Order: sequence, then C-alpha cells, then structure tokens
Amino acid sequence: MRRTKIVATLGPACDCPGVLKRLLEAGVDVCRLNFSHGSADDHRRRAREVREIARGIGRTVAILADLQGPKIRIARFKDQSVILKAGDQFVLDAQLDSNAGDESQVGLDYRELPKDSRPGDVLLLDDGRVVLRVTDVNGSQVVTEVITGGKLSNNKGINKQGGGLSASALTDKDYSDMDVVAEIDADFVAISFPRDAEDMHLARAALKQRGSDADLVAKIERAEAVASDAVLDALISASDAVMVARGDLGVEIGDDRLIGVQKKIITRARALDRPVITATQMMESMISNSMPTRAEVFDVANAVLDGTDAVMLSAETAAGDYPVETVLAMAKTAEGAEQTEQAQALGARVEAQYGRRDEAIALGAMYIANHLKKLAAIVCITESGSTPLWMSRSGASLPIVALSVQPKTLARMALFRGVMPLAFDPPTDQPMSIVDKVVVGQVAESLKLPEDSQVLLTRGDRLNTPGGTSTLKIVSVEEAKRITDGD
Repeated sequence: MRRTKIVATLGPACDCPGVLKRLLEAGVDVCRLNFSHGSADDHRRRAREVREIARGIGRTVAILADLQGPKIRIARFKDQSVILKAGDQFVLDAQLDSNAGDESQVGLDYRELPKDSRPGDVLLLDDGRVVLRVTDVNGSQVVTEVITGGKLSNNKGINKQGGGLSASALTDKDYSDMDVVAEIDADFVAISFPRDAEDMHLARAALKQRGSDADLVAKIERAEAVASDAVLDALISASDAVMVARGDLGVEIGDDRLIGVQKKIITRARALDRPVITATQMMESMISNSMPTRAEVFDVANAVLDGTDAVMLSAETAAGDYPVETVLAMAKTAEGAEQTEQAQALGARVEAQYGRRDEAIALGAMYIANHLKKLAAIVCITESGSTPLWMSRSGASLPIVALSVQPKTLARMALFRGVMPLAFDPPTDQPMSIVDKVVVGQVAESLKLPEDSQVLLTRGDRLNTPGGTSTLKIVSVEEAKRITDGD
C-alpha cells in the first residue's frame, strides 16, 4: 500500500469525459480546488463530481479549497510585455493607469508597495526572473534599478527579498469565497500567505461564522513565517495541516535556503502532529511530457524520505496534457521511496512522555507493529481521527486501516500518511469482543491477509466516543474469519 498521499489540483484538463474518475482510480487522495482560477459554479460542480465518483468506486477522497490570498502584482503594459535591461531605471507607480506600462514604468495592482518599500530593498518579479533594487520612494512611485533584466509581461507577481510586504492574508475575495467553501462543505481550506498564527485564527473564525468546520491548511510561503522557530511552531500549531508552498517561499528566502527550510517545516510539522503537504513544480515537465525527469523523481522521493504526508500536483493535473499519467508516475515514485530503509526509519518518539492515554496507546501500537512477527495490519476504530494521526507519525510499513462512522473524520484522514480511511457501520447488538473479530475479519478480507497472520486493533471501551481509545489487542485473522464466516 502506498503510504504517501497525493493531492491533485482540478482544472480544465479534468473536465474531459472520464478523466476525473481515472484520476481517482489512479490514486488521488485529495482534490484541490484552486480559487485563484475558475468560477464558483466550476468549484461546486467539481466538488459534487468528486464525491459522486468517490462513492461509486468505494474510496474516501477529500476536498481542499485553496483561497487565493492577496494579489501582489504589477499591472499591465500597453504592448503586453517589455524587455528590461540591467542598469536601466524602472518605476513601479501605484497611481499610473493600469494599462499604461512601458519600458520605463508600470502600474501596480498592489497599491501598498510604496509604503512597504525602502531604498536598498530588492524586489523580485515573475518568480525572481527579474530583479530590481529600490533606489528611491517618491510618493506613489517606487524608483528602481534593474539588476537582472529580461522579459516582463502583464500581471506578474512581486516578492520582496526577505519578506516584509504588509498585505493581509485574507482579502475581500477570500471572504466571499468562504461562502462557497461552506456551501460545498470543503474538508480542508488552505490559507495563502499567512504571516503568523493570528492570520490562521482570523480565518478559522471567519469560516465558523459561515458554518464551515473545515480543517485549515497554512500555506507557508512568506519569509516572515519562517523567520524564527517560535513563529513557525506557532503557525503550525494554529493550523490543522501545513503546506510547504515552495514557489513564493523560494523567491523570498532564496532557493539555496529553501532546501533546508523545507526539511525543517516537515520535521516540525511531524513533531507537532500536523500533516504536511509538499507542493510546487514537483512534476512540472509532465504538463507537456508523458514522463517525468529524473530530477523530478528525486524531488518527490526526497520529500517522501523527509516524512511528508502528501505531495501535490498543480498545473500538471489542472491543465496538463497527461494528468492521469502524472498521478501514476508520482504514485510509483512514492512507493519506491517508501521501500527504503531511510523511509522506514521515521520512527515514533520512543523516549517521549505522554499525557494522554489514547496517544500512549497509539504510539505503543506502532512499537508493537515494528517488532511482532506475522502482524499484517493495524486496525483503528476512531471517532475523531487523533489515534491514526499519531500512528501516522511512525515509519511502520504496515497498512493502518482507520474505521470511522464520521464522514468528516474519514475525509481528514485522507491526508494522513500511511492511513487508509474506511467507512464503518458497527454491529449494535453484539458484545465488543465479537465486534472486534467482525471488524478484523472484514479488513482481512478486504486486504487479502493470510489466515496465519495477525492484526493489531485499537478502540475505545465504547464506540462513538472521541478521545476514548483505551484498548489495544491482537486478533488472529483465522479466528476472526471463523466469526465472519458464521462458524
């Protein structure tokens, strides 16, 4: 079983007949709706189709709504683009007509840039392809010298090296889109460009006002978010999951630092029991090619070896020529990386002290799983998803089958590394000892487990009780099958 989850962005390429179903069958665990593109009706339709197809093929597939966040961009040029040369003066003017840009100046969609800029600041346009140094700020104008020239076209993004732009993480458009998010009952909502924990608290409050209890994903893409360990840990703790959004983050801190920062974010997210998604350009060449480059395979594999819960595809599945092939290639790469000793050495925190009984049972189960012969699977009956989340922090290679009666919990667990969420309809007229064997028998049948194997089971004394996991037992598959076969 592949343990690393796959997040795929939906777009026009997924609207061709049969493609969305093939994507889900190929192994997509979470479908991302990018609110930077498409209409509200597009998002409603795609969310509905994902759920209908997932029901039909018997899989849990979660919906991730990704809010656009602030548009920190230049405006437009009279001739669509210009060529800037190193050493030239170039002015970014918040008062200039939005369509009047030329070789000497351009307007701004982000009109706060003059307030955020100081002489000596370095501005990075178009993902760092064009580099400008601020020489003066004069009212609405940011006067710069071109350090690295090249082609600059309409509406390209602006980053400030080292961070420091004051744009709020939530815009009027985001608040409006939250109404759609609540309507489609998204399982996860990604917040773009949060600076700190407070931005996540504001987003959670705004979603709750609209009736949404979606889990929040902090997209870590600002230099401020990784400026200190305290800020990073607080941001992760204020979120239900995090995303290493390597595009803007790499521009702001530099690709040379991004390598180490990616590993640090994954490590801290795992330590704080938050799922983590690694994103941006993971298999970008497959937008137009049917096979990934070797460098892309290594990139995905390294994220898996670092312990990421999920890897994400963006334009590759939303607008690419080979969306299904890309998912299959990513799944194959993840499976290969998971077989290595390094991946399987991502162990539980053996020396830690636990304040909760259910957490201790979860980590104790993973220790047993790594040492007991003939153990074929771990089965966890869960109400909230906490126990399988703790289990997912381990590098055990056994499948973790998490059963729940709660649809929200099932969707949440679709993002947990190594966890297979399954809907659960428990017998109500049987003692728990019989329920245990019925559950194990059904899982053994589903996973085709050998009769001489064993399954480790965790549950509470009573079903439907959050935080109640108190029991850990080992059940023989042969004995369980006798019960399910009616013997």
